[in-house]
Amino acid sequence: MTAVRTGPAFSVHDIPFSTYGSWFDISPVVAEKTYAEDLHLVSHQNGMHAVLRLVPLDPAAGERVETRVEATPGLLSWAGASGRVDLAYESPDTVRLRGNGLGFGVFAAAQTLTPFSGTYFFHDPAADAHIFTSYETGRRYRVTVLSGTLAATAGAQALGSADRGVAVTAEADGTWEIAVEELDTARPPYKSSVTFDDIMKSAEGAFRDFVDAVAPWRSSATPAAELAAYVVWSATVAPTGLVTRPAVLMSKHWMDKVWSWDHCFNALALAPGSPRLALDQFHLPFDHQDAAGALPDSVTHSEVLHNFVKPPIHGWAFGHLRRRLLTAPSQAELAAAYGRLTRWTDFWLTARRAPGTELAYYQHGNDSGWDNATTFDPERVVVTADLAAFLILQLHELADLATELNRRDEADRWTRTAEEIQTALLDQLWTGDRFVARGAETGDTWSSASLLDLMPIVLGEHLPGGISSALADRIKAHLTPYGLATEPPTSPHYLPDGYWRGPIWAPATVLVEDGLRRAGHHRLADDISARFRALCETHGFAENFDALTGTGLRDRAYTWTASSYLLLAQAHAHRDGH
Repeated sequence: MTAVRTGPAFSVHDIPFSTYGSWFDISPVVAEKTYAEDLHLVSHQNGMHAVLRLVPLDPAAGERVETRVEATPGLLSWAGASGRVDLAYESPDTVRLRGNGLGFGVFAAAQTLTPFSGTYFFHDPAADAHIFTSYETGRRYRVTVLSGTLAATAGAQALGSADRGVAVTAEADGTWEIAVEELDTARPPYKSSVTFDDIMKSAEGAFRDFVDAVAPWRSSATPAAELAAYVVWSATVAPTGLVTRPAVLMSKHWMDKVWSWDHCFNALALAPGSPRLALDQFHLPFDHQDAAGALPDSVTHSEVLHNFVKPPIHGWAFGHLRRRLLTAPSQAELAAAYGRLTRWTDFWLTARRAPGTELAYYQHGNDSGWDNATTFDPERVVVTADLAAFLILQLHELADLATELNRRDEADRWTRTAEEIQTALLDQLWTGDRFVARGAETGDTWSSASLLDLMPIVLGEHLPGGISSALADRIKAHLTPYGLATEPPTSPHYLPDGYWRGPIWAPATVLVEDGLRRAGHHRLADDISARFRALCETHGFAENFDALTGTGLRDRAYTWTASSYLLLAQAHAHRDGH
């Protein structure tokens, strides 16, 4: 009964096992930085919640046994000395499990049931199945025995504190199978004529189709491309709740949201091979654009947060997105994007510019996406050069779109505004060798060692040559063997796991690399790309990385990191003629 595996192997301690469209995963990660001994079914509806504990059992004694967990995109297995258990997704809301030589337990993760929390458990005679109902997710989890026997049940209809769940063991042929479904209130009893092997092959085929579409250029020179594609594919959820479109979550660990700049990098990576999904990623936060034109800070299944915003990189992103799409967007699609980008830009030019000033400001480091960067140490309500640069690029994109939509007067207005902001940026924040930040209320100026101060390199071809060269020289000082440190290790403020005060981040890498390349600094851009790609190939796709050791930090399965690798790897492959 040993399954033949295909696709990249990975550790479920780093990357959760899931499938495209599913709102749950199988993982030992049950909360932020919290690892359980057993794998759990973890749902991301109404937040991240470990619902079911999945336990391989000794078939005779009924006790937990030690196993080795193995994972590839289509198959998850517990391998023990006396047998194995395999799990595969039949559909986004259903997994099938098959065992031989081992029993298996499916238990409620939470022992305590209150009127407002926990998991209630009972046998449903209509479906002849056992049901777990979760207060936290608001969903039900149904276990149906397809073959084998129920060795034990515990806690059916129990209130208060109790062990709840079922254990299954084999019949005479030594095998058993069960199905576990996530559902709303009810559905017909589970039935399937599809064999486990067919389910596994279908799951593997779905992933293979995806990776062939988004990374057809992969080769031995881009060895992490398939695993990067799996991170993105498996973190994609179906439209549900406040998620209006198929959405690539940042992770199916605890960073299970769509933040309003992270999504841009996923859109770009998907564009050539999965254009509809790419456009959905770009537009999803705009579906929640408020009356002022602002994008939300983040979107997830059951909440949309507006307490902060994120930087306006969307003009930069949409320009690249259009060029990466193999079929040009229609006039209607361009008009829709133009309207949304117009409102987003007007928000910054009205609600985020003090009267009589040309340059916009952030209200907190969170607005910049670089939450605790040292740029924000003196003050938080700050005029910064990166914000001006992003707005300039967005204004240029609006001008291009207006031209394509035959709105010449609007195109001229956007171009004039871009020129006015660039003039103000250079007059007010460039000192001759560096950019400074300015308090929006105090008028005080200062510089920092943060890479954020160098982000105007994103202006690329729009920058005077002397300024781009000065920025490039300063960027070199942030290079470690693994890539661009957000705060140089020589800084007194450097912290190895300091979020934006040292670690290497994917979005900063992609933005800087692109700006350098467009400004003509190809050798430095190549170096940055090579170091980041090597980092991912060695240390995976973490939220960020220790700049001196390369160790992955925080959430270890972050999609914008995987997408950034795909972007840089594809560009490298094309430059090398692969």
